[in-house]
Amino acid sequence: MSGFSYKIKSRLGQGTLARTGLIKTPHGDIKTPAFIVVGTKATVKAMTPEQVKAVHAQAVLANAYHLYLQPGHKLIEKAGGLGKFMNWDGPTFTDSGGFQVMSLGSGYKKVIDMSGDETNTPKKQRLAHVEENGVRFKSHIDGSKHLFTPELSMQIQSSIGADIIFAFDELTSLVDPYTYQVESLARTHAWAQRCLDEIKQLRSLRPAKPYQALFGVLQGANYEDLRRQTAKHLGSLDFDGYGIGGAIEKEKIGEIVRWVNEELPEDRPKHMLGISEPDDIFAAIENGVDTFDCVSPTRVGRNGAFYTFNGRKNIKGAMYREDFTPLLENCDCYTCKNYTKAYMHHLFKSNEILALILMSLHNEHFIIKLVDDIRGSIEDGSFKKLKKSWLKEYYS
Repeated sequence: MSGFSYKIKSRLGQGTLARTGLIKTPHGDIKTPAFIVVGTKATVKAMTPEQVKAVHAQAVLANAYHLYLQPGHKLIEKAGGLGKFMNWDGPTFTDSGGFQVMSLGSGYKKVIDMSGDETNTPKKQRLAHVEENGVRFKSHIDGSKHLFTPELSMQIQSSIGADIIFAFDELTSLVDPYTYQVESLARTHAWAQRCLDEIKQLRSLRPAKPYQALFGVLQGANYEDLRRQTAKHLGSLDFDGYGIGGAIEKEKIGEIVRWVNEELPEDRPKHMLGISEPDDIFAAIENGVDTFDCVSPTRVGRNGAFYTFNGRKNIKGAMYREDFTPLLENCDCYTCKNYTKAYMHHLFKSNEILALILMSLHNEHFIIKLVDDIRGSIEDGSFKKLKKSWLKEYYS
């Protein structure tokens, strides 16, 4: 027994690929669809593990690149693995570090270009360079030089000890030409096989360690032929699940997810990397995504933004100075049950650390509850009704 499995519980039908399911891991179960809270450096920013559990998070995702650089994957292994190191007893994910290696190296965040002349950062100034064997990069912390290969990514993630890990892939951008997308996809496919070979060897060398499920990562930008091609290829390999990645135009999220999920094996879980906006969540789930993650709820919260059913607001606005109502009426998160907008406004204006904690609590609770409600709507057949009414109010 591997300790990992996925079972579909219900399907919505109605022209969608939406489904509910259950992912079993060595550290607990995940009811899907599920929002996975991001704890990049083995911590969810401004929240304790107890607070993460209190907002009903089912799992946490950490970042292999950041943990490799600091404090080091071997130290985390000595501590007993990611869960014990950060005092989280539930399921854990780690991404491969590919996004961070490339995005930090190119000097941009979401929109990057590692290939030809159309670059965001001049080639000689970039901190990351793609080779057939992997990616050479300089640490954004101290400038030290490193070579990330598929094998090293697997070794790092094996030491960190997450329940679900991701294959090392090359991240391209929307400004990369089609010819480079083709070249890059072939490289990602080769790296995927190398990841599979390495993790199988590591499992055999460490039979006492809990099973780590390896997800293949699909690239291909906005091109239907490349997305379907990579889905067919990776779907034929022995992955435990799949991650849908890469640069995607917001308007095409649902369409691209459907392309790949029409080709991928239905009986394996699908994770979408880096989404948390409500319209994106509905689009991804409607087209067959089971889990997804994003740093956004805590990130925007630390800047004063909070979620409501009428859209995202900013507590720093003067209209909240004497508003003695909660951030969101009828919200049962800790923040809304105990504090007012006026108090939250005061905390942010005073630059108090408590502001970051309380806003992060509310935002994570809000997004997790939205996804839980969507899961319930798939089970009772009311998904399309919920989607229409919810998005109409939120984006009004």
